[in-house]
Order: sequence, then C-alpha cells, then structure tokens
Amino acid sequence: MRPIAVYVHIPFCTVKCGYCDFNAYAGMDNLKFDYGRALVSEIDALGDLLEGRVVSTIGFGGGTPGEIPAGTIGSVIAALRQRAPLAPRAEVSLELNPGTTSEDAIRDLRAFGVTRLSIGAQSFNPAELRFLDRIHSVEATVASVRMARRAGFESVGLDLIYGLPGQSRANWAASLAAATALGPDHVSTYALTVEDGTMLARRVARGEVEPLDADAVADLYDLATEVLEAAGYEQYELSNWARPGHQSRHNRTYWTDGEYLAIGAGAHGYHNGERYENIAHPRSYIAAVEAGSSPPFVALANRYAPDCATSMSDWLALRLRLIEGFTPVEFAGRFGVRLPPAVTGVLEECRSAGVIEYTAERVRLSRSGRLLHGEVASRLLLACRQSAADGGN
Repeated sequence: MRPIAVYVHIPFCTVKCGYCDFNAYAGMDNLKFDYGRALVSEIDALGDLLEGRVVSTIGFGGGTPGEIPAGTIGSVIAALRQRAPLAPRAEVSLELNPGTTSEDAIRDLRAFGVTRLSIGAQSFNPAELRFLDRIHSVEATVASVRMARRAGFESVGLDLIYGLPGQSRANWAASLAAATALGPDHVSTYALTVEDGTMLARRVARGEVEPLDADAVADLYDLATEVLEAAGYEQYELSNWARPGHQSRHNRTYWTDGEYLAIGAGAHGYHNGERYENIAHPRSYIAAVEAGSSPPFVALANRYAPDCATSMSDWLALRLRLIEGFTPVEFAGRFGVRLPPAVTGVLEECRSAGVIEYTAERVRLSRSGRLLHGEVASRLLLACRQSAADGGN
C-alpha cells in the first residue's frame, strides 16, 4: 500500500498576530462545532483517494489546532482510520499555543492518537512576546512543555521567532538558552518576515517599526546554529533542528516530493501530480462541504498541474532546504532526465561562489549558503524555464 500524508488545517486563533499571514481567524468560536463536522464530511468525500493507501503522517496546523476541542481532533483521526490504515508508528503532529490548551485537553489529545506536539513559544522575552501580539507568558510555555511530558508525549517541539526589530544578540541567546533548558526534542526557528497585508506591514509602512537589517538577522541565525548544535541538536532543514529520531516526518513529505491530501479551509494538497487548495474562509468552506458537490474535492478553490519547469524548480528548491540536499541520481529518477545544462551552469556558478557544494554524488547548500537559499532557488527557477524554452537542452 502506497503511503500518503494528510494535512488538516484548523483556522481558529484566540488572537490574530500582527505578523501572521496564514489562513487564520480570531473571534469565530461559534463555528468550531460545524467546522469539525465539515472536516469529517470532507474526509468521507475523499474516501476514494485513500483507497489502497496507508496514512504515513497526519499534520494538524493552523491557525491554532490546540484551540479546537480535543474531541474534534479525535473525530478527525478516527474518520481517517475508517478510510485507510495508519502506518505502524504513524506520526500525528499538532500545533498548540502555550496557555490556551488545558492539561486535560493535552491528555485527551494523546489518548486520541496525537504523537507529537509543536508548542508556539516564539520567545522567552516578555517584551518580545508583546510585540508579537502573543497572549501567553514565558511561564505558560514552561507549563505547557511539562504538561505535555506528563501526558506521555515523547516528541515535543518548540517554535521560536528571531529577527525582531531591535532584537539584540543577548536577548536571542537568552531565548535559545531558555528553550534548550526545557529539553525539547525539536526546535524550529523562523526569521520574522514582513508579509503584505499584515498589521506588521502596515506599521512598517507608517514608519512605526523599523525591521532589523539583513546582516543582523544573519548573525542571529548563525548564533542559533551554534547554540543548538552545542546543545546536541542536529540541523536537518534550514529552519529545523532535532534530536536523533525526532525530525518532522510530516514536513519531510513536503520537502521530498511526497503526496499529501488537504483537509480544511485553505488547506493545500498535492496528489497525482496536481496541486490544489481548498476554499479559504471557514464559513464558505463549511457551506461548500455541506453542499457536497463534485466529490472527492468538495471544497475546491483551485487545482492545477504544474508544468515541467515549475515541477523541476519546486523540487530543487525544496530539496535544497534539507541540509542533506539531493543526489543527481534522485533528480534523474524523479524526472527521467539528467540535470539540464542550464541548471548545472547555475550550480557551478554557486559552487564557485562558495554557496553550493556540488559533486557527482551530492548537491547541497554550503554552511554559508544556507542564508542564500532564496537567491539560489530564484536562479534555479530561471534556469529550469530556460531549459524548457530550449527544449530541455
């Protein structure tokens, strides 16, 4: 039976943070019951796509999945189990925020089959938490980690944000030290970005907030690498570190071209060579699922098959996010051709600049090149398009 991952989007939040451009909504608690029913109905409609498949991982993201009743999470897992077997030791991961999920709910999540928690600490500095519009305290993060351990979770991760306006090296080092002192199995670090349409972008445009300059952000990234490696964490992806055996298997599906089904409002999926996304707004999503038209995709907003150049550039960009990179043999196995000359030309130039380690056996970003992933990915996209225009030569 072929493996497939499932992503489930929970769009609800207590507060929509000013920097967030995810499909997330505050003040919609009245929709949670109907939304839970819609998730199960969508799984029923997708049943044929799960025929002959084994579910390798389930990822609950958001929004804040920890703020929907644990029983709803349990119902979704049960509905998936009815449609397809879960792989032995399947990873079932869920994101939650400190202070908004009770100890009883965390215990229930574990009993319903969730195996992995990612806790959105973001910072261990109260002033930084206020800037980020986070409503939890440092103490709440500590309490959430301890509750997760008492509930029996063997894989607990912390998410952190760096590169805040005015953030000092000392403050970032203190957050990293506080995080590692809690003994998480996984640490994700994300640079604060100013996304169009967010409150943070409007504040920057009005001159109220001055983003940290790129060199300072790069210095904080390097500091995270040093501190986390010294604490025994292995970096396996540009933003992710883990203890042995605790890499995110669900996220590796995205980075390694694996198939995944999308459940929920605004969720994105990848199946049979096509990418698709669901209707974004929760009310519209619920209405579409209840109408039940055009199964198996009953809440479809967009669906398309990427052309060859896009598929190649996406594959290269995602694989280069992994510290291990990829092998030319893997590329040939995926696309049936060798790396096109236009692509190898870019890789040679990046190798000369010290950004890429490129041999016949493996291609990966150098340690110093990890901060330049976006630039490398952009050049590879142009190279793939040029190759397609030249007939693959």
